[in-house]
Amino acid sequence: MRDPNPQTIYLKDYTVPEYLIHSVALNFTLDDENTLVSSRLTLSRNPASRSRDTSLALSGENLKLIRVNLDDGNDLTKDQYLQTQDALIINNVPQQQRFVLNIENTINPKANTALEGLYLSNGMLCTQCEAEGFRKIAYFLDRPDVMTLFTTTLVGDKDRYPVLLSNGNKVAQGELPDNRHWVTWEDPFNKPCYLFALVAGQLECIADRFTTQSGRDIDLQIFVEKHDMDKCGHAMQSLKNAMRWDEQVYGREYDLDLYMIVAVSHFNMGAMENKGLNVFNTKFVLARPDTATDSDYEHIEGVIGHEYFHNWSGNRITCRDWFQLSLKEGFTVFRDQEFTGDRTSKAVKRIEDVNMLRTRQFAEDAGPLAHPIRPDAYIEINNFYTLTVYEKGAEVVRMIHTLVGAEGFRKGSDLYFERHDGQAVTCDDFVNAMEAANDIDLTQFRRWYAQAGTPVLTVQQHYDPSAQTLTLTISQSCPPTPGQTVKEPLHIPVTVGLLNRNGSVAPCKLQGSVPKPEFGNARNEVILQLTQSEQTFTFESLAEQPAVSILRGFSAPVKLVMERSLDELAFLLSYDSDTFNRWEAGQQLAGQIITGLIADLQNGRDMHVNPIMITAFKQVLEQPWDDLSYFSLLLSLPSETYLAEQMQVVDVEAIHAAREYVTLALAEQLQTQFQALYLNNHRDESGEFDSGAIGRRRIKNTCLSYLSKLENKDIHQLSQQQFNSAKNMTDQMAALTVIANSPHPAKQQCLDSFYHQWQAEALVIDKWFALQASGSMPDTFATVQALMQHPAFDLKNPNRVRSLIGAFSQSNPLHFHASNGQGYQFLADQIIALNTLNPQVASRMVGALTAWRRYDEGRQALMKAQLERIMTTEAISKDVYEVASKSLAVGATGRSPLQNP
Repeated sequence: MRDPNPQTIYLKDYTVPEYLIHSVALNFTLDDENTLVSSRLTLSRNPASRSRDTSLALSGENLKLIRVNLDDGNDLTKDQYLQTQDALIINNVPQQQRFVLNIENTINPKANTALEGLYLSNGMLCTQCEAEGFRKIAYFLDRPDVMTLFTTTLVGDKDRYPVLLSNGNKVAQGELPDNRHWVTWEDPFNKPCYLFALVAGQLECIADRFTTQSGRDIDLQIFVEKHDMDKCGHAMQSLKNAMRWDEQVYGREYDLDLYMIVAVSHFNMGAMENKGLNVFNTKFVLARPDTATDSDYEHIEGVIGHEYFHNWSGNRITCRDWFQLSLKEGFTVFRDQEFTGDRTSKAVKRIEDVNMLRTRQFAEDAGPLAHPIRPDAYIEINNFYTLTVYEKGAEVVRMIHTLVGAEGFRKGSDLYFERHDGQAVTCDDFVNAMEAANDIDLTQFRRWYAQAGTPVLTVQQHYDPSAQTLTLTISQSCPPTPGQTVKEPLHIPVTVGLLNRNGSVAPCKLQGSVPKPEFGNARNEVILQLTQSEQTFTFESLAEQPAVSILRGFSAPVKLVMERSLDELAFLLSYDSDTFNRWEAGQQLAGQIITGLIADLQNGRDMHVNPIMITAFKQVLEQPWDDLSYFSLLLSLPSETYLAEQMQVVDVEAIHAAREYVTLALAEQLQTQFQALYLNNHRDESGEFDSGAIGRRRIKNTCLSYLSKLENKDIHQLSQQQFNSAKNMTDQMAALTVIANSPHPAKQQCLDSFYHQWQAEALVIDKWFALQASGSMPDTFATVQALMQHPAFDLKNPNRVRSLIGAFSQSNPLHFHASNGQGYQFLADQIIALNTLNPQVASRMVGALTAWRRYDEGRQALMKAQLERIMTTEAISKDVYEVASKSLAVGATGRSPLQNP
């Protein structure tokens, strides 16, 4: 049974550790079902602790204790220690000097389906210790502010475990009787135990070398299963790109002699930055043009960059406690976003990041689990690896970058690394360094770390022709969130540009002020600093009323409320010089028109697409574009998920019907242009990943998606021809997607052909599952049920769970939210099954039910009933309990921040 009163951990209760672990020597005798772990810990009382307790409490879960020994004397007897379900408490340890503790325990990796601690993945032993997985390996002070020197010796059978890896540098190795061997690894840098890693198994190594800016040679190694060796080239190049970028942009050089990456098929997360030995989900390592899409290639480089950047922003400096998680994750996400933007298209990267933030994180901010980027309480820390902590955390770091400028941010980060290298610190320490380096007061800005919810900016404009001034009045507010009913004004940077009627840039001259160079080019744009509930800003020397381009580059993670006519939005779509706001104008234009059609549907009126929509898209199609990927985004419509966030009560059927109607109208009216653009960009460039080749594939497949709505014989032949002839996964998947989401006569034939072609490639089959689970055709739910019984489906594999159950519940609003509730019952069934197998994955699946208050009364009742059913499950994990219970709590919000407060 579940603990009826699971413990809530509070930030306000933080105290320093009572003891310090100066060093630990670990010895693993490896076995799939019975691994022996010997730990030798050198400890001392922490002089900073005020506790007078003379006992030592070490965390440990699911461990079979063999022996405990203090200072190399006799083994302790059972009256000298207490072993509980989650701790080992040793009485009367020395208080005045260092002491040594020897502990032996065994663990069963094969039985560990939760994939935390040491577990078996496809025949390979590997670890995942963040956040609290090390306690499932050995007894330890499992908290991030205990930083320790690790030496690790691995012993195993040479045939079963020919490769033995751990953190740091390899310092010794040797042979043992009975066909065994051993390797010792030493990490010269103090680290918390969540950064510990171990990998053992039958792996092949791809090796390369990187020379740092100071001339040091670093050995680079990627370990994969033998059949994946030909899919590592891009990952290796991505690593070298990241290492060079971090030297050039942040002055950070790698500090060990060896950097290793291991690709693991069973992994709860994307990747893990363990010091010197990164463990990755295979999804973010393996790529070959015929097995991975352009998007996969970009994500691989981004994730490899993210984990590498953690070496400084996460490893050398880590977080004091888990409430400070955004210290390392928000900063590092910002770093990897900038890295990807520099490597690809800054415009496209920014739009994609904001699109995800507004559709996913804004919903999180408006839901029952809303929390600040630095939470103040949790039951299960794994539930706070969220979009808020990561993505909104990155936006908060980005705002600091905007306020102090690129040069000031570099000075601040240099000071942060200098001050805190080798320490476990807080979000405040990061902000303090930015303040000190730039002589800026960020006191009010710190509210972003403590205040939950998405702020709403309401903008009113007034042009005075006689004075030739434009006045912007901006007010800020934030809806209440659980536990925070009163919101204080935030410090918000709002970047503004102005456009003349002919589309040229109008000068931005603020009345009574001299713009500073570090706050933007005064001739083109200005950064307004909003700090009050309402402020007025006046621009002068404007001979005509300009069009206002506001929140350029999405300069703050807020919702903008500003009345815009369709004509004004069409003008901005054609002329705005800010790439983000130009795209945003198109999204707002399409969004307003689709929202109007939804109202027509709901009120029984005929639907008609406003001609301004067709004209605006035609003008975009007629312009020349250097960045074809950006061009493709300008032709995209708002997603059904984003449109749902605009509604007080979500109507999934009306959203889908209205959006499909607009898509079809664009396809019919612009068929000639789409066909010409398709043909002009249809060429075989498989294996080429420059921006031009990627852009041509992207715009071609955007055109194919529109044309597929016409559902005629010629278009069916076009999509099937692309599917049959494609030599890269981008084009093959694009063609299969339009075939599967239409009444194409060869639909099943193509799906079967794709499976048989790629059945040996797990990551490609994940795409096959996800494509069908997110489909729009009427038989989708029956297909999902059938796929659950498919021999390639495995509930124990997180990637496969996400590709089928996750794709259906989180990426298919039309069928998941079927009015009969079958989607809700299906998801609850899977959550209950996953609860005992993998609580972490199970809790993430619950998220699709948490916004139940956003729907009509019938769906509310059905979703709530499934949440209550989950809550009554025998032995419910605290992971699942926390999400489900907070979703049902009285007073929990479910309103979208994209609605007016």
